[in-house]
Amino acid sequence: MRAFSELREASAHARFLTSRRTSAQSRRTVGRSDITQQNETLSGKRAVVTGGASGIGKAIVEAYVAAGVTVLAVDLPTASWSSSDGLERNVARLAIDVTSDDAPTAIAAAAVAQLGGIDVLVNNAGVMRPGGADSTSDADWQVMLAVNVTAPFRITREAVPYLKVSGNGRIINTGSIMSELAGPASIAYVTTKHAIAGMTKAMAIDLGPLGIRANFLQPGAVETPLSAPHMADPQYLGFWERKIPLGRVAQPEEIAPVAVFLASDAAAYISGEGLRIDGGATYNI
Repeated sequence: MRAFSELREASAHARFLTSRRTSAQSRRTVGRSDITQQNETLSGKRAVVTGGASGIGKAIVEAYVAAGVTVLAVDLPTASWSSSDGLERNVARLAIDVTSDDAPTAIAAAAVAQLGGIDVLVNNAGVMRPGGADSTSDADWQVMLAVNVTAPFRITREAVPYLKVSGNGRIINTGSIMSELAGPASIAYVTTKHAIAGMTKAMAIDLGPLGIRANFLQPGAVETPLSAPHMADPQYLGFWERKIPLGRVAQPEEIAPVAVFLASDAAAYISGEGLRIDGGATYNI
């Protein structure tokens, strides 16, 4: 009887292990299927990415092209554009200051002329100038509002008719974990990233009936040309490495896949949301 009981337990354990292996294999298969589906649903789409010459914007451009998207990358006339093998034929470039009066119309016109329309708009261009509530100058305040908030609004407003015609338009704005938190000596940056959160949610409400989804990225500390001066400070870098449970800051290539996901049909019912990519930093108080 005891031998029978032990045999039965061994059999049950074997079934449990088989079930675990089958489940794990299933999850891996579903994961691969989801990635394939994202690429399939994006193939042939047309995207505009501001701040596309470097950092997170460049990584998004490269990820979109890999998924079969044709991209208009927008950045400053002074930006350094780097060539990437296999990307050139799928990437058009527009050198313009996103805060200029004619930027929205110029971007939309270039997208129509070179891509044939707009399916995805990524408002990623941004600036970050340190300063506290008692020290930030009017000039720094106005520049950060102009680049980080007003430009995305104006570019989106101009792009809406094209996103509507697309039939499945997507807007992705680059926020930050500072879209819901705050930090010292960064009042203008924090203000603008909170504004991105509110603006994106309002866009989702206003534009949803037109078939347009709007979401925003919330990266944590990322090593980019924008953050390079701060990352060069051992105290700053050390703070984030201790704050982030994964023990390191992110690379732009770790943010881009989320922009691919939000642009794909896999995120067809997600709108008005901010997705954190911060290595767990937000919850590590």
